[in-house]
Order: sequence, then C-alpha cells, then structure tokens
Amino acid sequence: MHLAGTILPIFAIILAGWLAGVSGYLPRELAAPLMRFAYYVAMPALVFLTIADETLHSLLDWRFVAAFGGGSMLCFAAVMLFERIARGNSARNSAMLAAAVSMTNTGFVALPILKTLFGQPGVLAAAIATIFVGAVLFPVLVVILEIDRRGASRGVSGAALIRQIATNPVILATLCALAWSIVGVRLPGPVVSLLTILGEALTPCALFSIGLDLTLGELRERVRLYALLTVLKLAIVPLVVYALCLAARLDHTATVAAVVCAAVPTAKSAYVLAVEYDVEKPVVSGVISMTTLFSVVTLLGWLHIL
Repeated sequence: MHLAGTILPIFAIILAGWLAGVSGYLPRELAAPLMRFAYYVAMPALVFLTIADETLHSLLDWRFVAAFGGGSMLCFAAVMLFERIARGNSARNSAMLAAAVSMTNTGFVALPILKTLFGQPGVLAAAIATIFVGAVLFPVLVVILEIDRRGASRGVSGAALIRQIATNPVILATLCALAWSIVGVRLPGPVVSLLTILGEALTPCALFSIGLDLTLGELRERVRLYALLTVLKLAIVPLVVYALCLAARLDHTATVAAVVCAAVPTAKSAYVLAVEYDVEKPVVSGVISMTTLFSVVTLLGWLHIL
C-alpha cells in the first residue's frame, strides 16, 4: 500500500497530462516547452543542489555505475547482435531497436520516483544514471548510426557530438557542482532556496509533459514487436541490472535505485535520434508509449520484490 501510494500519484500526473491533450483542454504543442524547461532549468538546478553538498568519494561509486551502466550496455549489445545475426537487420536499424530497449528515461521518470523514495541519495543515483545515458550510451548509438548512415536523412559530425555532450545541461550542472564540492564552500541560503524552488518544478513539469505528448495511435500496428521490446525493457533489463547489483554487492538503497533507473520507460532521446536519422521511427515511438503505459505495473512489481 505504501509503494502504491508513492508511485501511483507520479503516474497520475502523466495520466493527467494525457487527458489534457486528448480532451483538447491543453494543446499538445505545450509539451515541448514544458519538457525543455524541465530539462534545461529544473533538472540542472536539482542536480547541482544535490551534488554540490556531496563529497567526491560518494559520487564515484563505480559499483553503481558498473551495475546500471554495465546492464544497459550488455542489453544494448545483445539486442543489436540478435537483430544483426538472427534477423539480418542493418547496423543502424539494429542499433535503434537496441536503444529502444536500453536507453532509459532516468531524468524525467526515475529521478522523481527516487526523490520521493529516498530524497537526496535517490536524486544523486538518478543523476549519475542520467549522465551515463547521456555521456556513454547516447554517443555510442550516434557513432553506430554515423558509421552506417547510408540512407539516413542527415548526420551529426564528431565535433557536433562532442559539443552536444559538453553542453548537456545535466552534465554541465554536474561538473559545476563537482567543482563547488571540491572547493568545500557551503551554498548561500538564498541560492539553496532558489535552486530548491526550481528543482521542485521538475516532477510536475516533466511528468505532465510526458503525458501531454503521449499518443496511442502508433500501437495499433506491429503490436507483437512493441510487446517484445517492452518486455525486454521493463523486465529483462532491470533483471540484468539487479543481477549485477548482487554481484557487485551494492547496498540496498543503491540496488533499488539502479533497478528503478533500469525499469522506467524508454527515453525520449531515442526517438529524437530515430527522427534525426530517419530509422525505426514508428517502432521507437510505439515502444516509448507502451513502456510508459505498462511501467506503472512493472515498477510496482520490482519495488515490491526489492
């Protein structure tokens, strides 16, 4: 009951956004600016506030990175190899389907959940997972798409990729917070208040915008493929991460955080790349919608088990 009372209100915000869009109460076009505010303002504020008060030792938990990041990369490689060898898909199509399984929405979904469950330690774990997705998994996918970009609409140069990573708001906020943490000066009270107010806006803005932008029409076709990728995303990837957590002997809080980060829906950034390279757009969009719908059930299941 406690878990349901914690998780269900978070997904109720997504439902409220979807109802607002379907009913015409709010235009779907509002989702993009809401998401940009959440990603470029609210999330960096929350990440900075969390990390600036942490020691460098607490931030460099390689076991957490190995469990979450290793599980994500293992599943990415497994799905891509299967698509390439068993189904004969091109590298770019195989990589995009693998991304639909392994690129997880740590920033907009896992972070609010972990913040509710664990407070600041949960925010810290989600921030580290978000950095891994943005600084490791995302570039790996882009490099594969660049190498095999025949027929792609347009490409992203190496310099543009480096610039995109370096100017990522979450990574920038993390680097600035790390520098502040090393200096060892406490944040002034007014700054803490300002960052707290901005950070608190992350949960409603991010989740409502996800619901407002959610469409179900793309689920009518290729349902079996969407269902298979959804099962892999919501059940198998968290299971692999959980096994690595046990192998690394992570503590209970870090284990729950790693599994939650792996068990949330597919990240919107996967669809951004699908559009950018004109590859598997309907599939990625459908998987994002389906994982968003069913993750409320699977997340409750995982949290109950853990």
